[in-house]
Amino acid sequence: MSADAHVIANYRVHVVPAVLALANPPWQRDVWLDPSVFENLDHVFHTLFDDFCDADEPERYLGVSLRSEEEVALMRELGAALNAAAAEAPNDTDAEYLRAPSWPTVVAVAGRLAQVMVANDLRELVALRSNDDTCSPCGGPPGSGRRVPRARPFPSARYRHRRCHLVPLLAVEGRERELEALFVARVGQDH
Repeated sequence: MSADAHVIANYRVHVVPAVLALANPPWQRDVWLDPSVFENLDHVFHTLFDDFCDADEPERYLGVSLRSEEEVALMRELGAALNAAAAEAPNDTDAEYLRAPSWPTVVAVAGRLAQVMVANDLRELVALRSNDDTCSPCGGPPGSGRRVPRARPFPSARYRHRRCHLVPLLAVEGRERELEALFVARVGQDH
């Protein structure tokens, strides 16, 4: 893996989970509104605006934490939606953000961006693995179509060989349910 690929992977390991969190209202209520949990919306804002991207001006993060022009455009749209929600939350509390009239727009844009980002990551992962003689997660030869055994925590989902690399990626930051919801339909289309 090249040095550039390492940089983008190290940034995306923070950005993708933040975007996924914004795309999942039940998770937001369960985690951000629970005072005993460390993660909150402030963490997401710092990740997307300060630490690993700039959702107001995402163009300069193309090739750093964003892989495509489509991701840049969606990140800009997400930044605008988050800024609109911030204007509707005068006390800057997570509960106010979740009740803001513009919050459904945040969730919708984050959902589209999450799909694009993970699809781009999967394409990159397949490209990185395309020169291997065997598939380390399932042990089958590339293109064999061999099914991967049912992988926890997705007992209902099966993945063809070309999708078996999805399973380790889905274990990011304990957000397996979010990712499953985003991709079960997409993976199901391949079968």
